[in-house]
Amino acid sequence: KISIIGYSGSGKSTLAAAFGQRYHLPVLHLDTVQFGPGWSERDREEKLADVRTFLDSHPDGWVMDGNYTNLYYDRRLAESDLIFFLDFGRWTCLYRVLSRYLHYHGKTRASMAKDCAEKIDAEFLHWVLWGGRTREKVQHYEHVLQAWPEKAHRIRNQRELNDCFRRYSLEKP
Repeated sequence: KISIIGYSGSGKSTLAAAFGQRYHLPVLHLDTVQFGPGWSERDREEKLADVRTFLDSHPDGWVMDGNYTNLYYDRRLAESDLIFFLDFGRWTCLYRVLSRYLHYHGKTRASMAKDCAEKIDAEFLHWVLWGGRTREKVQHYEHVLQAWPEKAHRIRNQRELNDCFRRYSLEKP
């Protein structure tokens, strides 16, 4: 069981897909749970039921990417055999978000809910650069690393991410 957390644009969904493919594990991208068609936020109870069903239906293994502390976060981390925290810098994440936008503009990525076409707006750019990196959020990630030192791994840059791909014999999807 593998949880992948970290900053927007750091590569969580790509890493999750690679682990799922390599180890033949079901993958749940939490963005697909959080949002319904056209980026509408889904009902809280529906989201919780979807995540609970996924966790309960795959007792032998799964891969999940996303933070969403309101969606069985403690359970996901506790059950995980591996936790990867993608701790890329804000400017790297911004570059990746812009690159992703150019690549998928007007299309829906596999890691997104139906009819959620790739988009960028001022609110999301603010989130990538500042909102998702508040002191509280940084402290939370540090807590995860300290709480599960035997299974939590910080990946700070592309070189470390490439090393992870090699270490686990992953192929980029």
